[in-house]
Amino acid sequence: MNQRNTEEIVKTTEKRHILKEETKNKIKKTINFILKTFLIFFIGSIIGFFVEIVYGLITHKVLMIRKGLLYGPFIQVYGAGAVAYYILTSYVKETKKVFLVGMIMGGIIEYIFSFLQEIIFGTISWDYSHMILNINGRTCVLYCIFWGILGVVYLKAILPYIQKLDELILNKGVKIITCILLAFMIFDVTISCMAGIRQNERRKNIPPDNKLESFIDKKYPDEYMDKVYINKKEV
Repeated sequence: MNQRNTEEIVKTTEKRHILKEETKNKIKKTINFILKTFLIFFIGSIIGFFVEIVYGLITHKVLMIRKGLLYGPFIQVYGAGAVAYYILTSYVKETKKVFLVGMIMGGIIEYIFSFLQEIIFGTISWDYSHMILNINGRTCVLYCIFWGILGVVYLKAILPYIQKLDELILNKGVKIITCILLAFMIFDVTISCMAGIRQNERRKNIPPDNKLESFIDKKYPDEYMDKVYINKKEV
């Protein structure tokens, strides 16, 4: 084997090693991004839970526990909003623009969640039909303004802490805990959706089709579902 062939082999080996390292780094960055985005969704869902409690105390003078999932203090529309704000503030830093775009994004998210809930579960959790400038009762200008204000609050008060997640997520212990929370959230969303679908089917007198559906009917009867989702209404 001459020197030229040896050099080519060495160069090829080096290129493969560099490409392998670049691929590993891309995978790590992707995983970290997914975990960070999930944490933002997770924290946003919890914050939304307490926001709804405070809102209920202010407007109705009553302690109202509103939940979006069967287990845990989560309202996922706020989690989706938090992720949307995170993406927005990655490109926009001006307060006025964040407010305006936050209004539009919040209204769209609220509309989509309400629409999907009605289509999939046959229920709605909010109805703005009685308010002026509403869109099919799913969102309205007033609540879009609230979304815009939350966007500004996110930019000014929350974003500095969110940026610290970049370093925090590199910690192995934090990463393991986040993966456990992700697995729990996947379970929570899945079982909540299945229970909601079965309740909708029971209203239509559709019997369970398998052992899993029978288990869900027994574990999550209408009385239990109505107690968890106190603010939902049948369409």
